[in-house]
Amino acid sequence: MIEVLVVDDDVRVARVNAAYVEKVPGFRVAGEAHSAAEALNQVEALPRVDLVLMDHHLPDATGLSVVQEMRRRGHQTDVIMVTAARDVATVQAAMRHGALQYLVKPFAYAGLRAKLEAYAHLRRTLEGGGEAEQAEVDRIFGALSAPSEPQLPKGHSPATAELVRRTLMNAEVPLSAQEIAERTGLSRQTAQRYLKLLERTGRARLTLKYGDAGRPEHRYAWATRA
Repeated sequence: MIEVLVVDDDVRVARVNAAYVEKVPGFRVAGEAHSAAEALNQVEALPRVDLVLMDHHLPDATGLSVVQEMRRRGHQTDVIMVTAARDVATVQAAMRHGALQYLVKPFAYAGLRAKLEAYAHLRRTLEGGGEAEQAEVDRIFGALSAPSEPQLPKGHSPATAELVRRTLMNAEVPLSAQEIAERTGLSRQTAQRYLKLLERTGRARLTLKYGDAGRPEHRYAWATRA
């Protein structure tokens, strides 16, 4: 069983990502952390951590600085960096400092599952004596370093998609496009466009609220919410 430490400053996001990890056969969540200091403490305190799912944006430091400090302390734990598409330089630096792979926000379960499965395949290959053909090794590393999600449709911004995603995840109840717009500062039309995208990709769930008269109101909830 591969033990994973999930690190994200947002408690709700960490819980969702932890639930994703637990769904992948062969992986188990060893713990969660919500700051750089807590992540470092967990790496040292937990009985075993094979892999860290590391958010780059933490309240007290960057994920990259956590990776650097882990290496300085002698921890060679593998790392998946989670970062925004705009942070290309950060991703490249993370790879140089020992992050095995990366995920670009926003990502769904399928994206994380593909990374974890490729990582598990690599571990099995190396633990088996590393006798795989070079082409097979190249294929595995290609899967690990490739972008985690298909490109967003033309005209969609990764930053805006992440904003809508986090707003929806943090909501206690389903929200309408107008309510998303009010919470994010986006126009209602823009909020509706991104909500429909999240629904089409299975990340948001559409419900209908019927009033006294007229058309029912479309309301959206994060798909992993119980």
